[in-house]
Amino acid sequence: MKAETRFRPNEWAVVLGASSGFGGAAAIELARHGMNVFGIHLDRQATMPAVQHVIREIKHTGAEAVFFNINAADAIKREEALDEIHERFAKDTSQTVRVLLHSLAFGTLRPFIGAKQEEIISQAQMEMTLDVMAHSLVYWVQGLMTRKLMKKGGRILGLTSSGSHSIIPNYGAVSAAKACLESHLRQLAMELGSQGITANAVMAGVTDTPALRKIPNNIKMREVARAKNPSGRLTTPEDVAKAIVLLVDESAYWISGNVIGVDGGEDVVSYIGPKAGLE
Repeated sequence: MKAETRFRPNEWAVVLGASSGFGGAAAIELARHGMNVFGIHLDRQATMPAVQHVIREIKHTGAEAVFFNINAADAIKREEALDEIHERFAKDTSQTVRVLLHSLAFGTLRPFIGAKQEEIISQAQMEMTLDVMAHSLVYWVQGLMTRKLMKKGGRILGLTSSGSHSIIPNYGAVSAAKACLESHLRQLAMELGSQGITANAVMAGVTDTPALRKIPNNIKMREVARAKNPSGRLTTPEDVAKAIVLLVDESAYWISGNVIGVDGGEDVVSYIGPKAGLE
């Protein structure tokens, strides 16, 4: 069902990681408010039903959905997708990319130090994790800007987590990638501010997504997060998607260079117990 239209019919979102989790939920929520979606995802046959669900939900709102099943961190595939978007816009110069959302979750979960070489993270794995989960954002922004696909009013958003400033076992490379992503977004906020384009990190709370379930001890993580959260529940992809719509709104033009928590207050709570509240 189509919600109140916030966006113009000629505006598009490029969603990196659009097939599930935060990216999929954000793509659908943006479409409900009138935005068309270019979805970038990497899925095999087993997970394609989830992709088709997102596409159906977008089209059900009346918005357009154009999806690319490619590796978003592959330089050649990235340039091909951007060229295709550029060619599409050449037929209608009123069209523009209003949003770039980076929601890629693919990295190596291994310790830095171990008794055996094969148990610890390798240089290639470290570099791949940082490239996919952080550096790829910069390259997509560069591609959009050099082709003049994003103009004044553009919004660049990246999904981060409390892992950017806290550590759990085997999460070192991903933690570094999240911290790096936040730094890249601050740099982009500075460099693009004069063009009326904002850049922010969205720090989601612990959320039951396919990416989270790949983390060792994720069940315990969910239990602790639920106990910490003042609302007594986990964050959902839909919670985050609704916040993203707010940040894309024209009224959010002066919010830039920030890490914005969307977690119900989970990250600020350090004590969990029967007397956590004020008496």
